[in-house]
Amino acid sequence: MDGKVTGPVAMLEYLNKVAGENGVGIVDMVENRLVGMKSRGVYETPGGTVLYYAHRELEILCIDRDNRCITRISSHSVFAELVYYGQWFHPLREALSAFVDQTQKTVSGKVRLKLYKGELHAGGIALLLSRFTRKPSRRSRKTRSTTEDAGGFINCSACRSRSSRR
Repeated sequence: MDGKVTGPVAMLEYLNKVAGENGVGIVDMVENRLVGMKSRGVYETPGGTVLYYAHRELEILCIDRDNRCITRISSHSVFAELVYYGQWFHPLREALSAFVDQTQKTVSGKVRLKLYKGELHAGGIALLLSRFTRKPSRRSRKTRSTTEDAGGFINCSACRSRSSRR
């Protein structure tokens, strides 16, 4: 928040003001209600949009591909639907929360954002923990892969699907 440490309430109030002034966080959507009706709503969530975007940018660099995929799928559909339908105490919601808590242990850093005319873009990211490295990827002749390596990789990679069919 402009380099200042603050509490969650003050941060959200600040983000609501700044992002709202820049037209960020307006959502126009058609919802499918629990009772089967469709409903159109326009929501304003400038601070929430900024926090969600910044967190997503950190996740992309801090979480491995498989866990990121499951986190995206579960948070966008299953988790959101459980909460929307008032099922906060459902065992599935609790299990998904435990999964997300586990994956978030490596998500840490700072995101600089640019807000302009309703748009939101990352201007820079400083990571504390990351799977990403800036070092160029190089292979020496000693470490270059061979066709035998490819066969070994394919066999190892296929182990999961072979064991699940038994």
